[in-house]
Amino acid sequence: MTEKQKRFADEYIIDLNATRAYKVAYPNIKNDEAAAVNASRMLRNAKVSAYIDKQLAQINSEKIADAQEVMNYLTAVMRGKTLSEVVVIEGRGEGYSAARRMEKAPDEKEKLKAAELLGKRYRLFTDNLQIDGSMAVQIFDDIPNNKGDINDKLKNTNS
Repeated sequence: MTEKQKRFADEYIIDLNATRAYKVAYPNIKNDEAAAVNASRMLRNAKVSAYIDKQLAQINSEKIADAQEVMNYLTAVMRGKTLSEVVVIEGRGEGYSAARRMEKAPDEKEKLKAAELLGKRYRLFTDNLQIDGSMAVQIFDDIPNNKGDINDKLKNTNS
């Protein structure tokens, strides 16, 4: 893959605008229509396409927490090893107060919630209910089939 192809791919990843990316990578192209056609051709290039897919996968994996990361975080909260930032209002004199930020360890409620979520993950709190039984299903068709009655009522309302 050439340097210009790599530049095109990197620019394309920014906003997925192939025409703009092509014009940045190849500044001598001024016509939008020519840039669009060449950009489309560039996106069909196997090496460029593979590079774009690889870069997008890497971006996604860095932004999204995986299961292990979530489990590590919940465990750290449950054990009280994390700190969160809270805003505290302090009185500074008569009729005057100021906000101050401070760090605090998780309280008992937060630890309990983390433990609950971990417990759900490991199925520690499942109720083992077993319901057995068999039943016969019976369907009764006891609706009268009096078509004449309905037709007579319709005739009487239309008169």
